[in-house]
Amino acid sequence: MSSSSVSVPVRDISIAHSPDSDDAFMFYGLATNKIRVPGLKFNHSLTDIETLNRKAMEGFYDVTAISFHAYPYIQDKYALMPCGGSVGDKYGPMVVAPKAFGLDELKRMKVAVPGTLTTAYLALKLFAPKIETTVVPFDQIIPEVLAGKHEAGLIIHEGQLTYDRSGLHKILDLGKWWNELTGLPLPLGGNAIRRELGSELIPTINKALRDSIQYALDHREEALSYAMQFARDLDPQMADRFVGMYVNERTLDYGDDGKEAVDRLLGMGYRAGIIPHKPAVEFV
Repeated sequence: MSSSSVSVPVRDISIAHSPDSDDAFMFYGLATNKIRVPGLKFNHSLTDIETLNRKAMEGFYDVTAISFHAYPYIQDKYALMPCGGSVGDKYGPMVVAPKAFGLDELKRMKVAVPGTLTTAYLALKLFAPKIETTVVPFDQIIPEVLAGKHEAGLIIHEGQLTYDRSGLHKILDLGKWWNELTGLPLPLGGNAIRRELGSELIPTINKALRDSIQYALDHREEALSYAMQFARDLDPQMADRFVGMYVNERTLDYGDDGKEAVDRLLGMGYRAGIIPHKPAVEFV
């Protein structure tokens, strides 16, 4: 048999992330085949973060974006990747409302939240353990608060930059609150990889993701123009700002304080009774 007819078996690797501009920017290199790994084919799925958190409980995807809050529920199936995280340094998810309220008033309100496994929800419950919440799809929170269906809303993703256009007021920035409480950044989402992939594939896939992030940072303009298709209601300047908030040096490497923050956040959630499983944080 001639060597040209020998084909290398290709292994499909399923990757899932949320359909927003920072994730799209981060995965640009892999999604457009700028970053290739011989023998591996990456198949991308785009789904909202709360659905990804739930799917991860079933071990559905090989690599998946998750909220850090969800990690203790999936830690038997997945380990955390050391790159690809979204970390808020003195900023993060916000509670917004049609009128400016005080924090004591907020604690007595019912707040629309984007899912009970999101890190935004965990941080809100650490801030105000007795606060009442109702789950609303993340992209419906601002419209429903404006329509008077909820007193206040907990916003993630691009809404953090656009809420004031609608005339809403920021009541609380959880990233700022967390930093004042702990001195640490707020780790919001990360990438998890299925442990079953084993000791050869895991480092290979991890390097591919890191290379993809680095490629996007090195080719910012083209990666941004790709990410713009996911940048709900943002102009290019705002999208650039939003991506800069959540894809940066910390996305390549959490740093010691970033990893400490993951431990601290999940430990506090467990001790507060919000998380039922004792967290065992492990980065590959």
